[in-house]
Amino acid sequence: MSSKKLFGANITPDCEYCLYCDKSGKSSRICSFSSKPAERVCGRYVYDPLKREPRATPAMPEFTAEDFKL
Repeated sequence: MSSKKLFGANITPDCEYCLYCDKSGKSSRICSFSSKPAERVCGRYVYDPLKREPRATPAMPEFTAEDFKL
């Protein structure tokens, strides 16, 4: 039985989702290995699904009683 990936199989590597990226500030990300700003994906990239932020849920449309009349 194959396991299904949490967010799909085609995840583009990004330092924001790396296990070793420290995002303590809002605008800067720092790699814990090199202690430099994380600008691109390095060879130590390890995907951490818990660092992903869920997308906002779409707004539900407003319905009236007229919409449900036959």
